[in-house]
Amino acid sequence: MSVLTLTNLFASTTAGINLGARCYSKIGFVGLGNMGSHMARNLLKKGYKLTVYDVNKSAVTNLVETGASCASDAAEMSKEVEVVISMLPSNEHVLDVYTGKNGVFSTAKNNVLLIDSSTIDPSVSQLVASQARERNLRFIDSPVSGGVNAAKDGTLTFMVGGSETDFNDAKSILEALGSRIVHCGDVGMGQAAKLCNNMLLAISMIGTAEAFNLGQKLGLDAKIFADIVNSSTGRCWSSDLYNPVPGILPNVPSSKNYEGGFGTTLMAKDLGLVQSAATRTQTPIPLGSLAHQIYRAIIAQGFSDKDFSVVYQFLKEGAS
Repeated sequence: MSVLTLTNLFASTTAGINLGARCYSKIGFVGLGNMGSHMARNLLKKGYKLTVYDVNKSAVTNLVETGASCASDAAEMSKEVEVVISMLPSNEHVLDVYTGKNGVFSTAKNNVLLIDSSTIDPSVSQLVASQARERNLRFIDSPVSGGVNAAKDGTLTFMVGGSETDFNDAKSILEALGSRIVHCGDVGMGQAAKLCNNMLLAISMIGTAEAFNLGQKLGLDAKIFADIVNSSTGRCWSSDLYNPVPGILPNVPSSKNYEGGFGTTLMAKDLGLVQSAATRTQTPIPLGSLAHQIYRAIIAQGFSDKDFSVVYQFLKEGAS
């Protein structure tokens, strides 16, 4: 076998392998809510040594029983780990966990990789990244798409903003949690992708709910209409895989009294972040702004604990 053939064989067998990426074993995880708890469990299943922290003590106990170590605050969690992953509700929570008095920055060692999977304003990610660099720490934003079921199954999509090196170093860890890891650009671009995607999702869900509500008012059977839409130009994720009409699909929130899934409160929060980003960049988002108003109205009507597809029920009741 020639040298050239050997070289080609080596190249083909190593394609897609990042030979320069670092290997990590000790991870700190903060934020053990509906998403974070499943993500943390998947890291344990993959053999990572995990130290966890959350203000919810029962959530911490559940992970400890699965094999994790626990910490009393974010500072203690960060002392000995090589990577910190956070999955938190808001801008304020992220700032407090990283920059607060007992935050990650107070104890993390040089060159620790910080991975924030929260959905927050891109400018907040950029601020935290800047402060991290001042402390010789590395920060990337990596919000997720896929919801609770994907978090449980380890099939999340990660939208990552950060340097190429940091992305490559984080990739093997994120592959333990998701099936698709996308590098979107510099810090903040993961958040930008997530927020724009969720704005589109909210708009399409409202449009789907409106169309089905009108169709039924006109006398159309919802299942027949779904079959038509999903083989026609109106087809979208909201109609095909997450239909908001009860009874059309068996394993979606609409057929389970709108329980589980992605809550209306979280959707309204994300749309609020979208609105702030659009205002800051002077970008017109007329449908995005209207979607934000609609989801705030849904919450005001008592649907705050329901999946965001409950907009169908909201419109149906409003038209009754």
